[in-house]
Amino acid sequence: MENKLSCFGLPSETIQKIHGVFKSYPEIEQVCIYGSRAKGNYHPGSDIDLVIMDDLIKNSRLNKLEIDLDDLLLPYKLDLTVFRKIQNQDLIDHINRVGILFYTKFI
Repeated sequence: MENKLSCFGLPSETIQKIHGVFKSYPEIEQVCIYGSRAKGNYHPGSDIDLVIMDDLIKNSRLNKLEIDLDDLLLPYKLDLTVFRKIQNQDLIDHINRVGILFYTKFI
């Protein structure tokens, strides 16, 4: 996984808003972006594929996080998952291959 932060075809305000939500969940340490936005072949209506890399978040908090992200009313579909819950090996391989660090609480 690459550790660079870029705009992924998103306005910096959008990234800041999403980061703000993640910051309010101290159990979230790292989130990666994958899919077309990580590969650079996105288009204006592409969704935002995000994966929580650590497994410290509980299901009840994950549900609240999804609501908080939805409440941002962004003009993008946000797909959020937790890495440990993924059972599709092809998706795991894709995330490991093209995933880029999107958020970390350590910076």
